[in-house]
Amino acid sequence: MKCVLEKTGQPLACEVEMANTYFTRLKGLMFRKVFDKNKVLVLDPCPQIHTCFMRFLLDAVFCAPDGTVLYVIENMKPWRFSKFISGARYTLEFSGGTLQGRVQVGDKILF
Repeated sequence: MKCVLEKTGQPLACEVEMANTYFTRLKGLMFRKVFDKNKVLVLDPCPQIHTCFMRFLLDAVFCAPDGTVLYVIENMKPWRFSKFISGARYTLEFSGGTLQGRVQVGDKILF
């Protein structure tokens, strides 16, 4: 499964990893040494994230249930907390520097 930006048809990630249980969401990307730039971790449900115990920068996209982008964070440093994004159902986590300004609020993400 791919993660695609609807407005351009450009893939953001070629491999999607789901975190849709309490424990997979809790663990997220913690303790990993690296995260491949061709992958995305989709946390469902998830209106807020943290980067505690992370070893790399993170790009995050918060989406409504229909895939509309509500908020974007690029290059989030370890040991930080995002704000709570009201209406967010999914959070997509990418390796830091993956998005490079390509995703904006109001865009739509498809799988």
